[in-house]
Amino acid sequence: MQQNQLEPERAFLVGIAIKGSRPLLSLEDSLDELALLADTAGMQVVGTATQNVAQIDPATFIGSGKVEEIKLSVEAMGAHTIIFDDELSPRHQRGLEKEFGDTVKVLDRSALILDIFAQHARTHEGALQVELAQYEYRLPRLTRQWTHLARQAGGGGGRGGVAGVGLRGPGETQLEVDRRDIRRRISKLKGDLQQVRMHRSRHRAQRDRAGIPLIALVGYTNAGKSTLLRALTGADVYVANQLFATLDPTTRRVTLPSGRHTLLTDTVGFIQKLPTTLIAAFRATLEEINEADLLLEVVDITHPNVLEHIETVEDTLAEIEVPPIPRILVWNKIDLAADQPPPALPRGSQYAATVTVSASTGAGLDTLLETIEKALAKTLVKIRLRVPYLRGDLVSQLHELAMVEDQQHTEDGIELTVQLPAALYERFKEYRIRG
Repeated sequence: MQQNQLEPERAFLVGIAIKGSRPLLSLEDSLDELALLADTAGMQVVGTATQNVAQIDPATFIGSGKVEEIKLSVEAMGAHTIIFDDELSPRHQRGLEKEFGDTVKVLDRSALILDIFAQHARTHEGALQVELAQYEYRLPRLTRQWTHLARQAGGGGGRGGVAGVGLRGPGETQLEVDRRDIRRRISKLKGDLQQVRMHRSRHRAQRDRAGIPLIALVGYTNAGKSTLLRALTGADVYVANQLFATLDPTTRRVTLPSGRHTLLTDTVGFIQKLPTTLIAAFRATLEEINEADLLLEVVDITHPNVLEHIETVEDTLAEIEVPPIPRILVWNKIDLAADQPPPALPRGSQYAATVTVSASTGAGLDTLLETIEKALAKTLVKIRLRVPYLRGDLVSQLHELAMVEDQQHTEDGIELTVQLPAALYERFKEYRIRG
């Protein structure tokens, strides 16, 4: 979206408040977040406008009078792009593009988020998922502004382009050609992502056989999930103080106080009004959350809308149908909180535990690891085993994958009292001591 490296694209933001609605964030707070998104996309916000309406205008979303007012402001401020804080319907998109003319781009929050994801997707899987979301978003909104996409992208069919635009049939318009080729590209991307899902499924099956617990980091964007992953694992992951700084999932091994190993995976951050096309496209990645043994819900204790962020995360987890997995609420950034206590959670909140930490300074991380161990212990099966001396490899596996409470050497072998994941029970049940 940037014009060039020297002059950032100048953006004008528009937000509305609908009478009787109860949005998660106030209009002002939501526009502040939109400004952060624009900054993340490399834009410079030069102005904002708000509008209180009884209902959405069917033609222009905000009404013709407000459109004329914004036209004057955009011209005076030299803005190149108008960004609406809500998702525009295809009808509103077309109507506003007609009103503002060809010299000004009209975007909505969803298009802006999709652009940020496209900039930050660093792996093949991430690029596939973003491209699918972009095309599914664009298809119903396709106008002359979106035509000749292949030539804009160099015809390569990569990010933002349509591969292989063919010859027109009898009476076929350029829009019809582009729609057909976008549908073809969507079908190809869905097939590629199905292969990704199958690969992930096989990988999860191997992990389940190994019995290594999976812990998923979830949270609002910029809550500090990647910083926490790096602090707990020493992983060299990208960290930046901006929205959606990291997109592609990262999984690393963590050693708990008992010596037991677990896997910790970082997932894409959530945000209010997250585009539904993006959630659908990233379902293969988000399925990692569904398969986790434990969720760490990371929140920024210093943010004035922290409770609304928690609600957004809970709503998104419900939307992707995450089962009732135990959760630990991690209040992050206590080094910046000026000793303020965490706010009271809404009635009915269900967490296995809450912990306060600073991922950047390391404060509270030992307590967090102990809390993780206690939460995982509740999912373990406790048994006594007698392992022959010749199977020392199994004893080593138990120390790595289970919690060994007691170990003694006897004439018949090594006797151990262990708590191990249910998935590993079949592997060791022949060595179980009965009675």
